[in-house]
Amino acid sequence: MITKEQFNKELEIIIANAIREDVGDGDHSSLACIPADATGEAVLLAKDEGIIAGVEFAKMIFKQVDSDLTVEVSINDGEFVRYGDTAFVVKGLSQSILKAERLVLNAIQRMSAIATKTHKYAQILEDTNTRILDTRKTTPGIRAIEKWAVRIGGGTNHRFALYDMVMLKDNHIDFAGGIKNAIEKTNKYLKDKHLDLKIEIETRNLDEVQQVLDVGKVDRIMLDNFNYDDLRTAVAMINGKYETEASGGINEKTLRKYADCGVDFISSGALTHSIYNMDFSLKAVK
Repeated sequence: MITKEQFNKELEIIIANAIREDVGDGDHSSLACIPADATGEAVLLAKDEGIIAGVEFAKMIFKQVDSDLTVEVSINDGEFVRYGDTAFVVKGLSQSILKAERLVLNAIQRMSAIATKTHKYAQILEDTNTRILDTRKTTPGIRAIEKWAVRIGGGTNHRFALYDMVMLKDNHIDFAGGIKNAIEKTNKYLKDKHLDLKIEIETRNLDEVQQVLDVGKVDRIMLDNFNYDDLRTAVAMINGKYETEASGGINEKTLRKYADCGVDFISSGALTHSIYNMDFSLKAVK
């Protein structure tokens, strides 16, 4: 999986690119009417209910914009917020606060929505042995903060990208000439390249599950778009020899039924691609 150093580097890239995109050659609205030495403070107000996420990321943004800005946090990542709650106060140069404002709000609004949805899914699975996974169905350029939000909400990250885990999906299998070829070629490739990566393979029916079991040499079997009866049968066939993951259009209404089939993981792209941003505002204290 992705290392902590790699993940932190991704966060740095997100912040730098977002500032470049938003500020350009200067925040001329602030430069035009606010003295360079003017100081102030602003509060982050919740205008919605849910799990807040992005507070620590906001601190990173403020530090990058102006290392002299101070942030006093009253509600931490992963805690529940209600309308009117104050999550933090930021103090320092007024121009610096305004320069960071939109990036901070955009991040917290989206991260909180993802954390809130993930929390709902995690609650549904609370008394089971099944964990909820995210996917690579993320917003280009900000995957790191979206996957961070999933963790804050109580979910588990799947692979971060194409480089930190092998996932042999239907197209890989078809292009490789079948399940046996795909698995054997992959194992040889990893050995030749001296790569220590886990291998997951997608199956579309019980016959493909049996083909994987006949070959072995994988770590996890994905059971894609299986009905409940076939999913239970597949889990029994695998019998704990490999990790199991259910996927394919699973939502809040069907999540528990899939978990009750005994899979180790359920992956859901909806955690990151089907959410509505939570509402927050950053208001100056007069």
